Parts: sequence; structure tokens; C-alpha cells
Amino acid sequence: MAVSYSSSSSKEMDYGEEPHVLAVDDSLIDRKLIEKLLKNSACKVTTAENGPRALEYLGLGDEQPDNLKSSASKINLIITDYCMPGMTGYELLKKIKESSTMKEIPVVIMSSENIPTRINKCLEEGAQEFMLKPLQQSDVKKLRCHMLKFSKPCNSRLCLGR
Repeated sequence: MAVSYSSSSSKEMDYGEEPHVLAVDDSLIDRKLIEKLLKNSACKVTTAENGPRALEYLGLGDEQPDNLKSSASKINLIITDYCMPGMTGYELLKKIKESSTMKEIPVVIMSSENIPTRINKCLEEGAQEFMLKPLQQSDVKKLRCHMLKFSKPCNSRLCLGR
């Protein structure tokens, strides 16, 4: 399986364990950029190159390796590209929100296309945010609040300065 895992250990956050983000994008360059931005914000990052691989990692795929089921439960945020071959980010979002075990995990959709109907459709289906690519470090700061809300109440200075 081509899911990669990497952990940043250089910066430990002041409120405990590093948030774990699943980043899904069919573009290697975009995956590397997202991974770098998230690591700069002291996040653990797992990447997947498409929706089916992400579902496998989350334990929602057809074939669920036992060694992945426990690690998937520690995901604090999923960020996915909208336009991917085989399964769009919207379709991935729907699968996640249909799952009783994963539906509470915040999902952020990103796209290089600013299409209001697409954005609204994703938000109505349960996406936490819709962000335009390429992502910037300031975008990742917005994501931190969603990660913190999912794991514990959001009163961090990182969230208050939106």
C-alpha cells in the first residue's frame, strides 16, 4: 500500500500530543507541500495518493489490514483535494461522514478551482472548510483550530487569532 507516514518530532505542542492529519492528494508535489506545511505546525502527517487509499488507511476500504485499524482512530483531521481520479474529495467526504466511527473527524476540502456551487455542496455534506490551493502556512493555522476542537476544547492562542 502506498500510504506514507511521517512524524515531526522537532516541535512538541504546548497542549500535549501532536495532532495527526491524513492528507489526500493525487499530486505528489501538492502532498509534499501539505506535508511540509503541517510539519512546520508540529503535526504528524500521513499521506495517501487517492480516496481509496485514504479509505483503506481509515479502515473503511474493502480490504482492511488489521495493523491500520488502530492507527486510523488517532486521526484528528483529514484534508483532501477535490479533483482526483477515481474518487473525488467530495465522494471521500461522503464516505467518511457515512461512517459511524469516522464521521466526527473534521474534513477539509481543497481545490485550485473557486467554484461556489462545489464549495457549497462540500460544506453542506459536512466539510469543515473549503480552501483554495496552493495552501499557505496561514491556512494551516486555521486548520489547527479544527484539530483542537476535535481532540479537546479550543481555547488555544492558535485558534483565537483567526
